[in-house]
Amino acid sequence: MGVWNTFVEGDNLEVLQRLGERVDLIYIDPPYNTGNAFAYRDDYRGGEWVEMMRPRLVAAREVMSDSGAIFVSIDDNQQARLRLLMDEVFGQASFLAQVVVNLNAKGRQLGKGFATSHEYLLAYARDPRTCVLDASSPDTVDPADFPLVAPDGRRYRHLPLRNTNKKFNPVTARTLHFPVYGDPVGGRVSTAPFVGAVEIEPVFGDGRPAVWRWSAPLIEQRLDDLVCRVVKGRLGGRVDVFQKDWLHEGRRKKLRTIWLAEEIGSTDTAVAELKEILGHVFESPKPTGMIRRILQTMPADAVVLDFFAGSGTTGHAVALQNQADGGTRRCISVNSAEAVRPGSNADLAGYATVADITRARLTAVDALLGGGFEARRLAPQPPNEGWIDE
Repeated sequence: MGVWNTFVEGDNLEVLQRLGERVDLIYIDPPYNTGNAFAYRDDYRGGEWVEMMRPRLVAAREVMSDSGAIFVSIDDNQQARLRLLMDEVFGQASFLAQVVVNLNAKGRQLGKGFATSHEYLLAYARDPRTCVLDASSPDTVDPADFPLVAPDGRRYRHLPLRNTNKKFNPVTARTLHFPVYGDPVGGRVSTAPFVGAVEIEPVFGDGRPAVWRWSAPLIEQRLDDLVCRVVKGRLGGRVDVFQKDWLHEGRRKKLRTIWLAEEIGSTDTAVAELKEILGHVFESPKPTGMIRRILQTMPADAVVLDFFAGSGTTGHAVALQNQADGGTRRCISVNSAEAVRPGSNADLAGYATVADITRARLTAVDALLGGGFEARRLAPQPPNEGWIDE
């Protein structure tokens, strides 16, 4: 197993073109074209911004594994351009989601207009046919959603065995419309008649024919996970069949496309966690909680790349997630030796370049969490092609 965090100092486009390694997951937080004087340049005009991003995204796609995915943070200044650019580079069929991320719960109060409280995450697959991304998380599972308790102490809930999606009906899913038999008093369910049972066909609340979610052989195989009971419908009481949906270790829940600050952190919490280990040296880092949620959508041994590494949040999140779940993720963080803005917090703290900030954070992360850290610089082009260990 390699070290958890590797930092490469150099121009990110050149690093991507000479990386020589496949990666499974890419997260980047590129400049947003805000014009703000942060620690590094953040003022790209529209066309210039696209022309800066295009070759980097093309190169990023080339280093991704066929099962990989990429997430890109962006705000309203460039969201529309980025969506079109991602469609161009990765293909419209590779689009996975546009997530709204609530990074400022109070909303920005300065200036005119609306109090903006969100940014976006655009997610794309390298190849949608082979991408292994699982858009779910164990952290979003709430035990309170499973109010029933079995005699052995396991928690569960009732889900209708009937398919509630009206796209699925006896016309579109003919083989899933058939009668089952149940005892609404004792709860027993079977695919064959028995004493005390009533015949039950799947219907929607308005009485129209529906279909089951399970086939007859699967129902017979999992009878212990089914229960029959009387329910109140629009047309009065009727007998229906329910699945016992169990809460179990490792259970996951599908992620929604709105991520709240209370779940994944905010800009304020991100500043605080960076300040705790380095000081207030970066104006708008991302919270590690947001990156950890992204990490949980991919295998625990993923090779992760962030080629706009900023303060090193992605590497920090990888170390935290590995420590939490025993994963063996490796992160490659890339940043240039661009000078920080004179008079900025980073400058006053003694950091000469943005790369110095990334390197310092990941060094501190290794000291706090372990996992190892190595730093490299991009070597000159041939005959000295490759990396120089620091």
